[in-house]
Amino acid sequence: MGLSNLGIFHTIVGVAAIVAAAVDFIRYGKINLNTLSGKIYFYGTIVTSLTSLGISKHGGFNPGHVFSIFIIFLVLGAYFLNWKRKNSARARYFENFWLSFSFFLSLVPTVNETFTRIPLGHPLAKDIKDPVIGNTLLVLLLFFAVGSIFQFRKQQLINKIKP
Repeated sequence: MGLSNLGIFHTIVGVAAIVAAAVDFIRYGKINLNTLSGKIYFYGTIVTSLTSLGISKHGGFNPGHVFSIFIIFLVLGAYFLNWKRKNSARARYFENFWLSFSFFLSLVPTVNETFTRIPLGHPLAKDIKDPVIGNTLLVLLLFFAVGSIFQFRKQQLINKIKP
């Protein structure tokens, strides 16, 4: 597989963040920064995004680095809203969307890297242009869109219940 020590650390932390987000999506329908799994997602995503800046098989600054920086801004923005705007019903919409969008964006390089490396010796995709990657990302985009609508509607109900 040819991963450096940084690459191995990045992968382990990234998988932990993805699993933590999946746990929150199943339990709460969103990433909840007030839970242990939400905190694991937050910190894991920050660490994974930062370590990805030191990993590049294409050399130099590239679109993957832009993704990482954007993801950092999304999760930090969501954290700020969770921390400073606890009582703002409107802030929950942005917090939910930004965390879900950061998760979706994290899956783009995850799918690319996983599909071009696994299974060893006969990866699922030859390169980033392989249709299996494009189709998988399209399905994930549809899940993200449907999930975002679900989160918006659920938040509307929560906001109506709270005075």
